[in-house]
Amino acid sequence: MRLGVLDVGSNTVHLLVVDAHRGGHPLPMSSTKATLRLSENIDEAGRITEAGARRLIDTVAEFASIAETSRCVELMPFATSALREATNSDAVLAEVRKSTGVDLQVLSGVDEARLTFLAVRRWFGWSAGRILDLDIGGGSLEMSNGGDEEPDVALSLQLGAGRLTREWLREDPPGKRRVAVLRDWLDAELVVPAKKLIEPGRPDLAVGTSKTFRSLARLTGAAPSGAGLRVRRTLTSSSLRQLIAFISRMTAADRAELEGVSSDRSQQLVAGALVAEASMRALSLDTLEICPWALREGLILRKLDTEMNGGPEATCSAEPEAGEGTQAGGSTRLSGSIGTVSS
Repeated sequence: MRLGVLDVGSNTVHLLVVDAHRGGHPLPMSSTKATLRLSENIDEAGRITEAGARRLIDTVAEFASIAETSRCVELMPFATSALREATNSDAVLAEVRKSTGVDLQVLSGVDEARLTFLAVRRWFGWSAGRILDLDIGGGSLEMSNGGDEEPDVALSLQLGAGRLTREWLREDPPGKRRVAVLRDWLDAELVVPAKKLIEPGRPDLAVGTSKTFRSLARLTGAAPSGAGLRVRRTLTSSSLRQLIAFISRMTAADRAELEGVSSDRSQQLVAGALVAEASMRALSLDTLEICPWALREGLILRKLDTEMNGGPEATCSAEPEAGEGTQAGGSTRLSGSIGTVSS
């Protein structure tokens, strides 16, 4: 079946359309992105601004229409840290639902980590042994470790690249002293989480997921995206240190000219690199394997699993309530659930 995954993140809204079937890997058909910077549209009271909410509604409506035109049988919409933390998230979500018919589901940070871990496990397989995964988003850092498809430990920390850029690295380029202070602060913040993450056992394979890790790997010599998903890509701690020394002296505009760095992410690249470096140092990791699958693929895989098992969570839709808007003229189901993730 053709599925649409609508991902409302801290920086971007991303619609991934895939053809998926039980027992097979999701086949990407199209990918559409819009830079929303939702986390930058939050006022001092922690509320998403009226302008930010309107842009979100317009974008969700547009992407839902694209999913319908793409003949998706179901749309799986979810949101992460920006909406999770906003003090008026319930009101914004209700307005999105009323205006577009799309029922955005807010994922917890721990569920983000668990679903991303599922995608990583399926990508590398059982022969990988115990896997440790790191995923750097705009608002949070997800960490997980396990030997099965459900991680033994799943953590979510407020150490996202966008968040740290706003809080620590406002100058462009960031000052040398500011980078050093942030580096020391990250080391202190990661001591306890790193210890907890490693408690079940050292990993046989350490993995990095997310756009941040892919960009960092590309800048340190990994193959470009055009080489295909199955080309092995790695990121080493030594090459990352050298990269940080280079990009921390550049402006965001100059970083945007680097291969593999988009203009909308160039501003937060230094913070993302510092989080990656600190995480690897805290966990004594020399090398990370880069996985092309992450949260969106994890959601799709969980969806297929629950439908195969015929469990109650297999029905991943909710009809709009009376008086709420719907997408006219199509058969796309606007999902009201993304599958239960066990605690």
